[in-house]
Amino acid sequence: MIIVDTSLQKRLAAGDPVRVGMVGAGYMGRGIALQILTAMPGLRLVAIANRDASQAERAYREAGATELRSVASPAELEAAIAAGAYAVTDDPTVLCRAGGVEAVIETTGDVESGARVSLEAVRNGKHVVLMNAETDAAVGPILKVYADRNGVVYSYTDGDEPGVAMNLYRFVDSIGYRPVCLGQIKGFLDRYRNPDTQRGFAEKHKQKPAMVASFADGSKLALESAIIGNATGFRPGVLGMYGHTCAHVKDLLNHFTPDHFKDGGLVDFVLGAEPHTGAFVIGFNDHPVKRQYMSYFKFGDGPLYMFYTPYHLPHLQLPLSVARAVLHHDATLAPLGAPVCEAVAYAKRELKAGEILDGMGGFTCYGLIDSYDAGGTERYLPMSLSVDCRLKRDIPKDQPLRYDDVVLPVGRTCDQLRAEQTAHFAGPAARVKAPA
Repeated sequence: MIIVDTSLQKRLAAGDPVRVGMVGAGYMGRGIALQILTAMPGLRLVAIANRDASQAERAYREAGATELRSVASPAELEAAIAAGAYAVTDDPTVLCRAGGVEAVIETTGDVESGARVSLEAVRNGKHVVLMNAETDAAVGPILKVYADRNGVVYSYTDGDEPGVAMNLYRFVDSIGYRPVCLGQIKGFLDRYRNPDTQRGFAEKHKQKPAMVASFADGSKLALESAIIGNATGFRPGVLGMYGHTCAHVKDLLNHFTPDHFKDGGLVDFVLGAEPHTGAFVIGFNDHPVKRQYMSYFKFGDGPLYMFYTPYHLPHLQLPLSVARAVLHHDATLAPLGAPVCEAVAYAKRELKAGEILDGMGGFTCYGLIDSYDAGGTERYLPMSLSVDCRLKRDIPKDQPLRYDDVVLPVGRTCDQLRAEQTAHFAGPAARVKAPA
């Protein structure tokens, strides 16, 4: 990743910084805007789109920008770029269609917004960088197909745990230690947390209660682990992953032997372990001389070795993913092909027919990761697609939801893409019938 800084310096020296637009001006979006405008002169955030355009203006002003223009069309955005002004709009398609925009960042955390923006951007020749696990977990594989067809990069972001884990995966693989397990270091997990229980913490940190609840109840963990699995071909060892509790992430090695990985790599997490944040990769190498070297460097006796990154800084690291995509055509993390993991919706309490599901971090469901094949024959409902679905029947607490249990909202792009994804990747071992 170090090569990115010199590449950005060259673009800046040529008077041609990388031009990027962003959709979403929430907590993370404002942080990204602040980072690009104050610390990364080789990037220029030319426009921000948000449903409430005043929040896009807020993001710019908090980052020190003064010359702002409101735009409503690609032509108006192109004129703003030519004049050196920053642009705000309530229409994300303006960013996706305007000439001069090289990449689009999507940060809303809304599965439908992510699907529509990503599809529109790649169709118009823009690279896409997502900070939207909801979209990538549900329809990332088919969006990657569209991106490949249009010669652009579709990527999840560095800085969020999946990107941190993938950077580490590539490093471990590059030094000849075969990655066999990767995931994140999680501090807390309670499947039944909801916006009410997390409201105080959310207010303290100026975040939305449902977003914080999605961290606490494991739904975001499930989505992010599915993203990691789809990018590596790794699967959970058991429903929901093992999630061993350890004092330190290095202690996770005590819970695994090489036999755990004889059928392939695993996605997993470690709970409550120091350093309490970041991501890890377990690498395998049983060469006798190399084991002596690793023992000397205090990595243990092997043949399993723990590598970890003790931090993740989403708003600081995401701009590097933009630079990698535009300047090196390199995705931080993207699906390999057909999905191999699924984040499935489970009832957080007794649910009644007629209820409307409230999605990530809500009062109705939590997400658990499963292998895609295991869930396919049962037609399990993906967690990120559960939002706004109406129940046809009662569902007991802690039971998975199925497509047959719900009525989907009408006309969602994410559902259309999901059906297309299912059909596209159906092969001799057809996994799942496309949802009606």
